Amino acid sequence: MKFFKNRGAGARAVQTAPRPSPLWELERRAPLATGEQRLYAALRESVPIISAALEKIERLIGSFEIRCPNPAAERMMRDFLQGVRVNAAQNGIQSFLNSYLDQLLLYGTAVGEIVPSADGAGIAGLYNACLDDLEIRRGDSPFSVQICRREENGEAVPVRRPGLILFSALNPEPGQVRGVSILRGLPFIGNILMKIYGTIGVNWDRVGNARFAVTYKPSGGTDAAYAGERARQIAAEWGRAMQGGTEVSDFVAVGDVDIRVIGADNQILDSEIPVRQMLEQIVAKLGIPPFLLGLSWSSTERMSSQQADLLTSELEAYRRILNPAVRRICGLWLCMNGFDQPFDIEWENISLQDELDLAAARLKNAQAAKIEREIGKGKE
Repeated sequence: MKFFKNRGAGARAVQTAPRPSPLWELERRAPLATGEQRLYAALRESVPIISAALEKIERLIGSFEIRCPNPAAERMMRDFLQGVRVNAAQNGIQSFLNSYLDQLLLYGTAVGEIVPSADGAGIAGLYNACLDDLEIRRGDSPFSVQICRREENGEAVPVRRPGLILFSALNPEPGQVRGVSILRGLPFIGNILMKIYGTIGVNWDRVGNARFAVTYKPSGGTDAAYAGERARQIAAEWGRAMQGGTEVSDFVAVGDVDIRVIGADNQILDSEIPVRQMLEQIVAKLGIPPFLLGLSWSSTERMSSQQADLLTSELEAYRRILNPAVRRICGLWLCMNGFDQPFDIEWENISLQDELDLAAARLKNAQAAKIEREIGKGKE
């Protein structure tokens, strides 16, 4: 004989369920090889201002000209650089450098390949390699790098012709081969920023699509006896009144019925200050003036000029990193076409303001030299 009967598990009044966060790539920070690459790619997709800043840098880097003592070689090289095949659907050295620089900034490491023609007598095109398919190792000496290709079985095999591989690293740490992404240190900031944006979206979704709490309070014994039935009637009529459509329905109830908007008493937090603090960190890391990213922060004309000068120095540093790759491509093309000529890489000025500043500097130098000559003649 059982004194206690087994009771089934009752329904829980409140239930919670885990919801996957859309920012899981940013939350599970794992700075290791391919995991780090996926992290930075997810960060760029989640924070549009980061993608805009990288694209601005790629466009502002500008183009270049090759100067060679042999006019024929210079003309032929110019035609080659303008029409060389790049990847599957692009042409021109500028398209290759844009993808190369984008990979360099995003991942800290860029790898490209010079693809020779079938007969080996020329260059058929340029190819931007995917870092997920490669493994970068230290070479036999501290000054060499070994690029390996990952096979289908996961084995890393050194490339057969390393002389055709272009490799660049952005600010590599001492003793390391791979470079450091320009986004390093921003996953934490981006995670906070996207959480703020996510909560803003949820709050406005709740405000725009209001939820109502309908409370029925029985007044006496008779009302209490039929409270359940009346509550069901109120719920049915309230649901019919709230249904969308062209007709307008009124809700009429008898008794003490209280209707309130859920969450109406809560105040939406002001997000302007924390969002600006996060954006300031991102802008400071990327080195792009705020006004170029559409941020209307207060700044004087002198401050904007100084920010433009700092941006110019940043772009010149990126150009110095790209120069070895450009020199490798042009030098190999000259060698394959029978030219043994030195050449120089001349980048265009970053902006028209640079042209004006250079012209003003030359004018002042000329005026100073003229005054010095006049003073020298007066002393004689």
